[in-house]
Amino acid sequence: MSVESLLNKIRIDENLRNRIVSWRVQEPVSGSYADIPDDILPELRKALSTLGIEKLYSHQLATYNRVREGKNVLIVTPTASGKSLAYNLPVLQEIIKNPDARAFYLFPTKALSQDQVAGLNQLLAQIDTPIPAHTYDGDTPRDIRNTIRLVGKIVFTNPDMLHKAILPHHHKWVHVLENLKFIVIDEIHAYRGVFGSHVANVFRRLNRILRYYGADPVFIATTATIRNPAEHIEKLTGRKFEVITNNGAPRGRKHFLIWNPPVVNRELGLRGNYLRETENIASLLVSESVKSIVFARSRLNVEILGENLRKRFGNRPDRLNRIVSYRGGYLPKERRKIEKGLRNDEIDLVVSTNALE
Repeated sequence: MSVESLLNKIRIDENLRNRIVSWRVQEPVSGSYADIPDDILPELRKALSTLGIEKLYSHQLATYNRVREGKNVLIVTPTASGKSLAYNLPVLQEIIKNPDARAFYLFPTKALSQDQVAGLNQLLAQIDTPIPAHTYDGDTPRDIRNTIRLVGKIVFTNPDMLHKAILPHHHKWVHVLENLKFIVIDEIHAYRGVFGSHVANVFRRLNRILRYYGADPVFIATTATIRNPAEHIEKLTGRKFEVITNNGAPRGRKHFLIWNPPVVNRELGLRGNYLRETENIASLLVSESVKSIVFARSRLNVEILGENLRKRFGNRPDRLNRIVSYRGGYLPKERRKIEKGLRNDEIDLVVSTNALE
């Protein structure tokens, strides 16, 4: 069933429709495109073409131009708007021209890092020049960490690993730090509150070490739409940024439905359990084969929802095996298997904490 068919089913089912207190629709938006810059190296241009990329979105071109001018850039565009290519393009251009150049890519979650590694490797596979890109986090086996320090040109990591395993041992990272040309910080809106203040101090520590090694990399940051992007990134990193907000990516129609559990005790003003309501919605999605992610606020709720959904489809092996849970605490091998299943269309629904964001 298509998403439109599912929405029609909700419209005509009075029991479901009455639970929806707000239903808003964003209409489709056409994209704004630009030619690939003339100075893009032939092998990089060929790799893009092989993947079907003949044009850039306007914000991707704007990012490329600002970065090539040596300016720090913050990209503020919606989810799935091509931010990854916006920062990969100038990074790969520089590394191909200058084999000694290095880059750090920082992500708030391991799942996001793994997804970005997979996407980048698709592009790297089309480039004749070998560009080693490796993940350096808590899941990285210790016996290959030294190899990553020696040969990794793009190192995927996170602020915790930067704080605990890289900066205290910066003497082991001399070759990387001396040649560091780019630092990419993805999903900066995740760094807020007390956690954000801790990360800000990590960046100040990083800046001091970079000055010690004579490095002055360009920072490229990304975020979904937030109210004060320039203020946020400058307080986070201690550096000035140019902010790019004009989204050139096309956008399909989006439906936003606010679901309110039904009243179960009018005298006391009590409504139905939100976990049970979430379970009902998720069951409907699975029954109609609509690919879905259900986010829960705690690991316990992830396990409860996942187990209850699997019980509901216990007599349907074709559905049961396509419902999984995902959270921190799982073994790396288990998480990689789930992430691969999402990319390979082997999973219909995953119940997750924000570890899968």
